[in-house]
Amino acid sequence: MAMAAWKRAGVCLTAAAVVVGLAGCQDGDSGESGKKKAGASSSGAQSRTEAAEVLQAAFKKTSEAKSSKVRMTVETSGAAAQSGAMEMSGVQGWDPAVMDVTMKGSGFAAAGPEAPEQIRVIMLDGVMYMDLGTEQAAQMDGKRWMKMDFKALADATGDPKVQKQLTGGLENMNQDPAQQLALLLESPSLKHVGPEKVDGVEAQHYKGTLSFEEMIDANTSFDLLSKEERDELLATAEKSGMKGYDTEIWVNEDDLPVKMVVGMTMAQGTMKMTSHFSDYGAKAEVEAPPAGETFDFMQMIKELESLGAGSAA
Repeated sequence: MAMAAWKRAGVCLTAAAVVVGLAGCQDGDSGESGKKKAGASSSGAQSRTEAAEVLQAAFKKTSEAKSSKVRMTVETSGAAAQSGAMEMSGVQGWDPAVMDVTMKGSGFAAAGPEAPEQIRVIMLDGVMYMDLGTEQAAQMDGKRWMKMDFKALADATGDPKVQKQLTGGLENMNQDPAQQLALLLESPSLKHVGPEKVDGVEAQHYKGTLSFEEMIDANTSFDLLSKEERDELLATAEKSGMKGYDTEIWVNEDDLPVKMVVGMTMAQGTMKMTSHFSDYGAKAEVEAPPAGETFDFMQMIKELESLGAGSAA
């Protein structure tokens, strides 16, 4: 029973790591069409200033939308255990942060053969719920949803540093498109690539690169770090061979991003995250699972610790 419980915990931690990993941040509409936005020159190419104006307008519109449908793929390459792809689709909202998505992919294989092929993940009021499926529910008195309250987990550690890491990770779980636009605006290499059709709609393509240090400076989530912790993080990134983040964004004629690609290269491999967005502003009706179908991750860990202590005695 204890072994089965640990396997279930492994499934949930795998899903949580993926969600956090997907995380791994004003001007109004110009009134012109998407074919010539924000004062684009007659040639159609935009200067950096013009590109920044378009992204500022997109940031404003995206922030106001507060929700969208999302379809995302994360591809990693490197060591065999680290390579693979994960897919996520569903609805997300920001201000407040909510999420109701289904995730599937090779990443769940790390949790063992009993892991479900896909997991539904709900995030609401700072709490994450994961649907482990009917097979796991049969071993948990019919309770198929695991609840992970990150703030409660942080408080339980009693370690301020761990608390910062957990609550900071929670803030990054639902990185809305507006945050990625804000980060791209900080890139010194921001440029307009040109018009392209994405998912059947006309869009303007922009790209830029941020070093790891520039990304930390631009992302308010890292304000939680002390100078010592920040320096330690930078040193770790340098040791890993991480150079920075390459970001590409496609903005449609309504000043809304329809596609984003974020790439990262390290010594041990690469990561590429591709996101497609649609249905901005649609109400994100996210509800917590029924309490009778939910069990608490932290309580399960405490019970496992008790079993371990009993065995040792």
